[in-house]
Amino acid sequence: MSQRRRSRRSEHKWGQLRIVNSVLLIFLLMTASWATYTMLANNILAFRYVNVLVMVLLAVLLLLSAWFVIKNQAKKTTLVLLLVGLLASSGVLFASQQLLNLTSNVNGHSNYTEFEMAVYVKKDSGIKDIKDIKEVVAPKGNNNEANLTALLDNIKKTKGQEISVVDAPTYLDAYKSLQEGNASAMVLNSTFEDTIAAEDADYAKKLKKIYSYKIRKEVAATSKVSANADVFNIYVSGIDTYGPVTSVSRSDVNIIMTVNRKTKQVLLTTTPRDAYVPIADGGNNQNDKLTHAGIYGVDASIHTLENLYDIKLNYYVRLNFTSFLKLIDLLGGIDVENDQEFTSLHGKFHFPVGKVHLNSEQALGFVRERYSLQGGDNDRGKNQEKVIAAIIKKLTSTKVLSNYNEIIGNLQDSVQTNMQLPTMMNLINTQLETGGSYEVTSQEITGQGRNDLPSYAMPGYNLYVMELDQASLTKAKETIQKVMEGKEK
Repeated sequence: MSQRRRSRRSEHKWGQLRIVNSVLLIFLLMTASWATYTMLANNILAFRYVNVLVMVLLAVLLLLSAWFVIKNQAKKTTLVLLLVGLLASSGVLFASQQLLNLTSNVNGHSNYTEFEMAVYVKKDSGIKDIKDIKEVVAPKGNNNEANLTALLDNIKKTKGQEISVVDAPTYLDAYKSLQEGNASAMVLNSTFEDTIAAEDADYAKKLKKIYSYKIRKEVAATSKVSANADVFNIYVSGIDTYGPVTSVSRSDVNIIMTVNRKTKQVLLTTTPRDAYVPIADGGNNQNDKLTHAGIYGVDASIHTLENLYDIKLNYYVRLNFTSFLKLIDLLGGIDVENDQEFTSLHGKFHFPVGKVHLNSEQALGFVRERYSLQGGDNDRGKNQEKVIAAIIKKLTSTKVLSNYNEIIGNLQDSVQTNMQLPTMMNLINTQLETGGSYEVTSQEITGQGRNDLPSYAMPGYNLYVMELDQASLTKAKETIQKVMEGKEK
């Protein structure tokens, strides 16, 4: 009796284990299938057959476990196989999902930019509430009216206050009117703050904010190419702000990165910030300095450069000072060849001639300086290209690429790009697969500085602009086409 009881207990125990194994087998099938799909859909680990090896390992564990469960054999061994398979597939799935989440955060804010419309009074004004304001001075022209209307509608909706507007030619004129006592309040679009700062560096100390309203605008889609495309153009925009990269601001760095993966070439084409060109979208194709295109959003800068060079920009990467500093720190600094000795205004860093190692703050001083350089803005553009070339060299090294997850994670809130994960992974995988370095070359558009040409964003003011040399522009366009066609060596 006792022996039969022990036998029944043993059979019951093994029967329970078979049920457990069957349930685990179903979970393994689900996690392995999802992990495989995620890897294949996003080109994860697709170098040197690593993804194939992972899939083969999961398939072997799955098939062996299924065989033992069906045959009701080696139940303990089956349990171990199932647990190992679940651990492996869950690990792959978790890592893949983490990467997907990181890149979705980067891409998540790539489809919009935002800026602030605010009502200001003089610092010493007795006005403390928006309800005390009946009239403001602000520009209505040059596409300002829609933003102004949005602000006033929001004030009416939230505070029940109706405010009339006295038109001014520009935000700078509105500021002057306020300071001279001709107006009690003004409206200021945050994207135009720099135009006032150029005239009065201490303007912020003379103003008091009474009311603000953030406006978010969608970024138009670019002409994307296949994730496996061998040739594409990336617009690199550097905006002159700290904080959120989604903020609309002037674009001080405007570089087109033409990539040919077959010939392993990268061409950096710099257009000076003051280049006098027709500004697309909000600029109504009127001539102005290129940096003002950023005022109307990153898509205005993209379309302006597309029109200028007769090309399509497939992706864009938008960085500000915050993201730039983070990236340099993550790379452990960079090395550049400096061809002229100078001391930067930012940080008062001294840069001797020759090879110099730059940390994040030094690199920022290096790319921002123009006043102490012989060629001014042209030489600043060359220094920006040197830094980007050094960053590319670091980013394409196997050591850095193996830690791409950490880099993306640290930059997810500081970089704005519309390049999707499959494309990023394809670039990383190809570099890990083939090794070697890209040949990075650069070119700059030259021109003549002038102060007598009209500005669409700042009518009535004699701003410094650069009238482009057409021969220089034509040569740059031809070089871009040659690199895209693989003819430039």
